Amino acid sequence: MPEIHCRHFNGYKPCGKHSECDRSACASYSSVSGHRILLVHLEALGAVLRSTGLLDAIKRRYPGSHVTWVTKAPAHTLLRNLTSVDRLLTLAPEDLLTLSVLNFDVALVVDKSLVASAVVKAAGSVGQVLGFRPDPLTGAIVPANPDALELWHIGLSDHLKFHQNVKSELQLVHESLSLGPYVKDEYQVALNPDEVALAHARRQAWRRGTAAIIGINTGCSPTLQHKKLTIEGHRRLIARILAHPHLRHSPIVLLGGPGDGERNEAIAKDLPVIVSPADQGLRDGLASVAACDLVFSGDSLGMHMAIGLKKWVVAWFGPSCAQEIELYGRGRKILTKAPCSPCWKRVCSKTDMCYDQVDYNECVQALDEGLSWLTLSSKPHSPETSSSPSPF
Repeated sequence: MPEIHCRHFNGYKPCGKHSECDRSACASYSSVSGHRILLVHLEALGAVLRSTGLLDAIKRRYPGSHVTWVTKAPAHTLLRNLTSVDRLLTLAPEDLLTLSVLNFDVALVVDKSLVASAVVKAAGSVGQVLGFRPDPLTGAIVPANPDALELWHIGLSDHLKFHQNVKSELQLVHESLSLGPYVKDEYQVALNPDEVALAHARRQAWRRGTAAIIGINTGCSPTLQHKKLTIEGHRRLIARILAHPHLRHSPIVLLGGPGDGERNEAIAKDLPVIVSPADQGLRDGLASVAACDLVFSGDSLGMHMAIGLKKWVVAWFGPSCAQEIELYGRGRKILTKAPCSPCWKRVCSKTDMCYDQVDYNECVQALDEGLSWLTLSSKPHSPETSSSPSPF
């Protein structure tokens, strides 16, 4: 009899773990003995990657559970190869049809949005909703459970969000979903063998002897353009790195995504830096970050990639809240000197912008600290996975 309650069983072809579906003969048999969990986190890209830090807690709270994660494309590509996610769906019509025939014991809703709540509604049935839901009378987003009240209130108050809250966003989300004590679970990022090989090849091509490779992520989401330095600002930072006695021999790689290619070429003009591919997709971007040792970035997807791949991260903050980001003891946060920070404004009319008030000497010093961290922690990291790095 086929093992229909094994998490790898699909019902129409061999799962790839063994040639025969026989529990006694298959070392990969894994019983789905616990809750059926629907995790809904649709966007943004960096936030979705950050929410992989919930997966270990979900497995502790719901042992033996089967997890279906619904997100918005292309965020699903960041979640590939994660063993803690049993089914990965998007908002594509075919995926929502699939969702309609699935039943869940618990829905964990991270997004405060009607679309996320509609995803829950699209499922065959859901026993309990934790996180956020719409008010049945007005459609406004409200907490679905008492533990979500704190995060809900923080979102409604600039004073709470900007000046009083000291918790990371991951901790707040963790607590809002009633997942038990928060223990700073790490992000989960897993590269497949081809991606590991690509990261290794780039590292070999970029490296100069034993010097650490410094990645500078130059882009950010178009939603909040002020979370990145200007072209001239990046050039000034690079000049400081090149003049630093400990960092001057380090290869400098410009990282970025779609739309950053021409900008990176402008930053690199007449400077001895390397421009990584910017238009090959998110997984290719992960491989480039994996090839680096130290990463400088604004509060962006590139920063979250570096955190997930356990790099030393130097992250600067202007319009967004530094306290919301967890670096896990691997990096430094650089705060703009702008007195109006944070603000989360998408449009700013000030002459002296927050990105103009970043101390580059402080940034370079933080990168230099990363060299000591690499030595003490026997790095550089292997790009293989975020959970078991080793030298290569």
